[in-house]
Amino acid sequence: MTATSGRPAAASDAGRGAGGGLDDEGVGSGAVMDDTVAAVVRQWRSVHPALDTGPMEVIGRINRCAALLQQAEDAPLRRAGLSRPEFDLLGALRRTGHELTPSELAKETFSSGAAVTKRLKQLTERGLVERRGDARDRRVAHLRLTDAGRDLVDGILPEQLAYETAVLSVLAPEGQGELAGLLAELLGRLEGRMGALRA
Repeated sequence: MTATSGRPAAASDAGRGAGGGLDDEGVGSGAVMDDTVAAVVRQWRSVHPALDTGPMEVIGRINRCAALLQQAEDAPLRRAGLSRPEFDLLGALRRTGHELTPSELAKETFSSGAAVTKRLKQLTERGLVERRGDARDRRVAHLRLTDAGRDLVDGILPEQLAYETAVLSVLAPEGQGELAGLLAELLGRLEGRMGALRA
């Protein structure tokens, strides 16, 4: 984890303090308890006291939470012999409720075409996905879940949701709603920025 801003701390500390910025220990004043990210922030502030390490409080914790959550959420996938990217493909076919082409699946799962092709081959061989040729264009394939694929997704999803519910139970319902809103705002802005860069 490295600093994501090169601005001098003096330029950004003016608005901090009671407002929820970093305290003298490098921990946000709104933090309830110490965590691994707070320790990293303190270390970086010791090495580079002139740098603003504030973004680490947000980005670092998002990344750390994502890594911990995925480790646990992937357990039922491993038991089913699936990787996370493979389950994402199956999930896309299940939640959209209709056939998708490989290119549509690539967009739905934020994957490359080559990666989707490889995963689809494995899922098809396992009898979880079936393909149908396009009557007008033989180069196009339409993909859908088999009964076995649908049953597999429907069996795994409740276990994942139950785990997520247990994890989030440490936050009050209003806290969950606030967190969801903040993350939605951040994600929307990031996706908009990335889309503009790709245009």
